[in-house]
Amino acid sequence: MAKGTKERILAAALVMFSENGYTGTNIRELTSSLGLVKSSMYKHFRSKEEIWNTLFDELVVYYDEHFGSPEHLPPIPESGEELVALTRKMVEFTVTDEKIIRARKLITIEQFRDERMREFASKYFLSGPADIFTHIFAGMMEKGVIWKEDPAMLAFAYTAPISSLIHQCDRTPQEKEELLAKAEAFSRHFIKNYETKQK
Repeated sequence: MAKGTKERILAAALVMFSENGYTGTNIRELTSSLGLVKSSMYKHFRSKEEIWNTLFDELVVYYDEHFGSPEHLPPIPESGEELVALTRKMVEFTVTDEKIIRARKLITIEQFRDERMREFASKYFLSGPADIFTHIFAGMMEKGVIWKEDPAMLAFAYTAPISSLIHQCDRTPQEKEELLAKAEAFSRHFIKNYETKQK
């Protein structure tokens, strides 16, 4: 039961932090939304700051496990079509997973207040995807699937437009399917230019 309550507090905190920011989130309102009194919350967390820190740590782990990190790298695609499929899977995850959507909103709001959130924003929005695709492209080059280039520069060129489409999905969620199609079209255009055509 205690574990369930703690998880409920963190889930509700993510919603409130992502909508109101850290300073705009009130502990009384948070506990009230869960049908708890403040004393019940303090059995699990000593303060709003502790909730914030615990939530931040959980988001980092969740992102690394579900999207990718040096410890959780995807398999190297064997073809351009596999790259397209992998990219679509990653993009679909990041624009449909509620926790990731909330995390992205939270990062956007809090990156200018919290130094750790600023570092996470750089990793989440820029260096993380680029690092993952640097690994992917280096592996594809080794397999002869794509032409040999600088994999880091190729990854930067690949991930930046896709990242911008993901942010656009946050601003205009009603256009999600159209933006997913555009991301896939970009992926196909990219592979058309870099695939070696060797089967």
